[in-house]
This record gives sequence, C-alpha cells and structure tokens, in this order.
Amino acid sequence: MRTQERFILSFLKTESASGILLMIATGLALIWANTPLDKYYALFLNLPVVVQVGSFQLAKPLLLWINDGLMVLFFFLVGLEVKREIVEGELSRRRQIVLPGAGAIGGMIVPALIYVLINRGDPVALRGWAIPVATDIAFALGVLSLLGGRVPTSAKVFLTTLAIFDDIGAVLIIALFYTKTISINALVVVAASLLVLAVLNRQGVEAKSTYLLVGLIMWVAMLRSGIHATLTGILVAMFIPSQSRVAGQVSPLKSLERDLHVIVAYFVLPFFAFANAGIPFRTMTLENVLHTVPLGIALGLFVGKQVGIMLASWFVIRARWADLPNGMTWQMLYGTAALCGIGFTMSLFIGSLAFKELGVERLFDERLGIIMGSLISGVVGYGVLRSSSKSAT
Repeated sequence: MRTQERFILSFLKTESASGILLMIATGLALIWANTPLDKYYALFLNLPVVVQVGSFQLAKPLLLWINDGLMVLFFFLVGLEVKREIVEGELSRRRQIVLPGAGAIGGMIVPALIYVLINRGDPVALRGWAIPVATDIAFALGVLSLLGGRVPTSAKVFLTTLAIFDDIGAVLIIALFYTKTISINALVVVAASLLVLAVLNRQGVEAKSTYLLVGLIMWVAMLRSGIHATLTGILVAMFIPSQSRVAGQVSPLKSLERDLHVIVAYFVLPFFAFANAGIPFRTMTLENVLHTVPLGIALGLFVGKQVGIMLASWFVIRARWADLPNGMTWQMLYGTAALCGIGFTMSLFIGSLAFKELGVERLFDERLGIIMGSLISGVVGYGVLRSSSKSAT
C-alpha cells in the first residue's frame, strides 16, 4: 500500500473515532446541564484563567480559552490538511475536486439562504446566517464508521474533500464577517510574523518549534487585533514545509499533522463539544424551540445541505465536468449529502462568534438548532446509506 493511501486510511480512522468521542462528550454535557448540578457546569466554564508575564496579562474565562485558544490547534490542523491536499492529495487533481467543490459551494449557499429567508427582518437573528453552512467531518465520518465496510472508500473521500472545502469557506466567512474593531498596531505584529514565517519557509528551515514559537506570538497579536485568533492556525499552517530536504525524512507538515490528529481528535474537539453543547432544556419553553433562529439553523443543516449538494452535484455531472465517484450510486451520494448536514463543531464555533457579545436578552439558543439539525441529518444519512449498501449487495 502506498504511503498516500496509508495516510488517508489513518486519517479516516482517527476522524471516525473522534466522531464517537464527540457524541459521548455532547451527551455528557447535555446530561450535566440538565441536572441539579448544572450550576457547577456554569462555574466550570466561567472559571477565570490568567496568564501573566511581567505587566502583560491575558485573563479569560475557561470557555474563551477553549474557544479562542484550544481551537487554534483545530484550525492549525485544518490548515495542514488543506495544504497537504493541495500539494499532493485530492485537491491537486483538477477533475477530482470539481464534484466535492461544487457540492460544498451549493451546500453553503442554500443553507444560508434558507436561514436568511426564515429570519429576514430581524437584524439580531441575521447575525447567525453562517451557522448552518459548515460540515463537521469528525461527526460525519463517525456515523460512516458505524456502517463499516458497507460504504465504499470513495464515499468517505468525497465527504472528506467536501468538508475540507466547507472548512475553507467557513474560515473565509469568519475572517470577513465575524471580526471586531481592528487594531492596527496588533496587525503590524501579525504582518511581521507572517514575514518571518515566509523567510523561514524560503530558507528551508524545518525546525517545527521555530514555526510554533512565531505562531504563538502571532496568536497573541491576533487576540489584540480584533480578527479572530483561531485564524492564526490556518495562516501558520500555510508556511509549514511540505517536503523535507533530508532524504527519507518525513516532512514537517506530515509530522505535525500526524501528531496533532491525536491531540485534536481525542482531546480538543471532545473538550470543545463538552464546553459548548450543554443546553439547559429544563428552562426551555415552546417559544424557545420554535424561534426562527434554531428553526432556521435546523432547516438549513437538514434541508439546505441536502438540496444544495445534490443540485450542484447533479449540475456538474450532467454538464460532464465530473463523474459520480467509483462505487457510489445516486442514493449513496444523497445519503452522504444528508450526513453533510451534521455541522456540529464549526457551527457551534460560528454560533459563539455570532451571538456571544450581543448584550441583549435572547429568546433563543442557537445550539438547539445545531443539535436538532445535526441529529436528524445523521439519522437520515445513516439510514439512507445503510439501505443503499443493502441494495447494492
């Protein structure tokens, strides 16, 4: 088996296991937030954490350290995956990227349109338009893993590639639409850090610690700049060398990606899910459930993702710009499109950016729509793929 194939299989196994852990972490958060011990869940998330060096101080509650700090590792891993795919993976072959690329675009546009149509006229609610555009690759592959070998590898590769495009789109949305007041001084430090990274890459420096140290400085500057700090992970990843100058040596990019997969899959994402998924159902009313924000998110994820991906896929295949992946039927493609409605991690993250600083009394909890839409999408996608695999045998 070629090194590339082994890497892909290892990636899929790690993501599948992460999906199972995400489910467990989400379940624990929901249980804890709906017991008499719920006040301790809130205390845990609001625990003040301070890092101080001389007169310089960073003070945030634990929840923001998770969302602004730990999630940098997730975005860094996303950046490494994107760069590897561009250099030598699925994104390096033009015809291979047309179908998942078109599906990703359709799967971002239609959910956003559905959300906007449902929430038109409410400027506060419209801040969440981007929440249903994302696909959670770990959760989706976790559901696929429950089907074992009944699903062809081509379906997993299609889903993975589409989710990578989704991640790129989500990162651009965060950078363009979810920034605060910009600090020019901090951006100068960010620009200087990027210049240093470019020089390191140009000079062929392979010491991973050097890139990570510059990345740490950039992350602190990003925190002060007004641009969301997690984007540091994407930017730093683009400068990690994809090839080693030492014969037979694993490249810094692949080495970091392999090591980070374990940390992100088994710690960062489950911890993020646990910290963000604790919805208190006991205090929820019917008005909360039927509010246009969670309703728009749920319909965007469940209906919008399917419709957008299937329409875009049908168009490019009909135009002969792409082919249906080997071993996949249209029913399997539909089941995979349904799974793309699982938007858990990135949707929660965008939701926290959209609504966390409004300072108004809210009648809605966007997390409810994310969980409802993701849950229904996962069940339907699993059912369709299980049925299609039976009919294919």
